[in-house]
Amino acid sequence: MYEYKVIEVREKMIGGKMSGDKLENRLNEYGNQGWQLRAITATEIKGRIGPGGVEGLLVTFERGR
Repeated sequence: MYEYKVIEVREKMIGGKMSGDKLENRLNEYGNQGWQLRAITATEIKGRIGPGGVEGLLVTFERGR
């Protein structure tokens, strides 16, 4: 049996570029909790204010129960 976690990684500002350091920190954070990276998918993530979205990543992790 496995469980999965999907997180959104994006920059705070519209048009901001994705930070490799930010992504690396998030991957290490979840890796330290026993999660294993399964997939990274580029996507448009709905913004908090108004219509439209910003570019971001959906990161999928897996771990045994």
